Amino acid sequence: MSGSVLSGIASSVLAGFSDEQGRRILGGGRVGLEKEALRVTAAGAVAPSPHPAGLGSALTHPCITTDFSEALLELVTPAMTSGVDVLALLDDLHRFVYRHIGDELLWAASMPCVLHGGAQIPLAQYGSSNAARMKTVYRRGLGNRYGRVMQIIAGVHFNYSVDEALWPRLAELPGLSVVKVGDGVSAGGQQALRSERYMGMVRNLQRLGWLVPYLFGASPAVCKSFVQDAATDLESFDAKTFYYPHATSLRMGDIGYQNRQEEGTGMKACYDSLDAYIKSLTWAIETPCPQYETIGIKVNGRYEQLNDHVLQIENEYYSTVRPKQLTDWMERPTLALRRRGVRYVELRSLDVNAFHPLGIDATQMAFLRLLMLYCLLADSPRIDARERRAIDANQVLAAHRGREPGLKLQVDAAGHSLRDWGLAVMDAMQPLAELLDGAGGTAYGRSLAAQRAKVLDPELTPSARMLAEMRDRGEGFAEFARRLTEQHRETFRAGPPTPERDAWLADLTATSLDRQRAIEAADDMDFDEFLRRYFAQSEAQPVDLPTPV
Repeated sequence: MSGSVLSGIASSVLAGFSDEQGRRILGGGRVGLEKEALRVTAAGAVAPSPHPAGLGSALTHPCITTDFSEALLELVTPAMTSGVDVLALLDDLHRFVYRHIGDELLWAASMPCVLHGGAQIPLAQYGSSNAARMKTVYRRGLGNRYGRVMQIIAGVHFNYSVDEALWPRLAELPGLSVVKVGDGVSAGGQQALRSERYMGMVRNLQRLGWLVPYLFGASPAVCKSFVQDAATDLESFDAKTFYYPHATSLRMGDIGYQNRQEEGTGMKACYDSLDAYIKSLTWAIETPCPQYETIGIKVNGRYEQLNDHVLQIENEYYSTVRPKQLTDWMERPTLALRRRGVRYVELRSLDVNAFHPLGIDATQMAFLRLLMLYCLLADSPRIDARERRAIDANQVLAAHRGREPGLKLQVDAAGHSLRDWGLAVMDAMQPLAELLDGAGGTAYGRSLAAQRAKVLDPELTPSARMLAEMRDRGEGFAEFARRLTEQHRETFRAGPPTPERDAWLADLTATSLDRQRAIEAADDMDFDEFLRRYFAQSEAQPVDLPTPV
């Protein structure tokens, strides 16, 4: 195989980490999760209620916030060295939330419940400050541009960074050109190496992006109330459910959340380097777009969007994977990347696993960690226009038809079957899994074996299991998801978080409310001036806005 099929990690790289310390470095690093969940009423509709006060401030709480809608909760873990610890915190966050939402529930699936139109979906609110207002206006703009219905699709974002001790060791391997000072790598050289390799990881994750919806996609069907296009070619599963017979993830397909700026605007992020990526997003944020000019910006005294540019802000550009850097107060993400390089990579293509109360499990996390490390260590040439088209096509093919027998993906002129390519990737990852498990563990090898079994037998995938269970029980999508939603609620209501975790979350809640009040008290300008200063910041000029204490 050639083209987009990766050749694996060079033997010299594996050899460079084959000692005990090297294995520890490869197995180190940090992972974190951002898990979205739609709050629904006891009847199964989108909850119209505001974000519960008992959960703190959605503007400032580090672990409990909202995404597009007041009803779309987002539970965020900090980055931790242990995936087990991450899942334990996510479990406690669910238990804490359920103590504060009355008879409402957290929807178990990625695709939303029965809908009654976009007008019934409330925008997220964050208080009276300028920063809060900006977040709501941005979401109003998203609704105006793409519709509100698609914005409440839920997913899981997997954040990963390697151990910082990896970089100096990697720099000593042959074939790498980095700036050195004396016997070590310079700070600037290490940051450049970090960003270069993380951008390589991003490119390789895009090349293999089809693998994630195939292995973990859990949205092969959707409530008919979600589909706005009467001309859809989706098939009827029953009177209330659409599906594709071999779909894995409608969320990652054509009906999921996508913004197609490239159709008519020429917008396509460039991943050749960190600099190219930043420049492509900056162009989109600064360039007016005729199709959004018709919406207007400030209409009858109310902001309908932050601006009429190709992107309002960086986060509007949808992608399956993003290079990320932590931001200071009101710092633009592209400027944070420019100033401090890439700190971690965010994989965004994961459906919520409806079969698991947390939406993700330890086996899946081990595989994702292995996959991302593999993509970082493998060679990663730039993506040309032909390969970019193949990457985009393969994502939709896997999402819509991933379990179809004999399905071919685009690699070269001949194409290759999803099965053969998937097995080739598993084979290429095997040496790294053995290296990581070399200290006596088995997690990576077991996780890799579980995913290999899915490639060999599509009926083991979550999407196939979901459709089979719906058929066996005579359920449509909404009935299936609601049944699991109620089961998961009972799991979380069975007991509160640990006393220590409960006290910690209560303190975070109180602190978040205090911080929101401090932000509101610090406002000393009108919203127009606030936006002007926000968008005026540059690499040389920090944002001219007061930082709350």
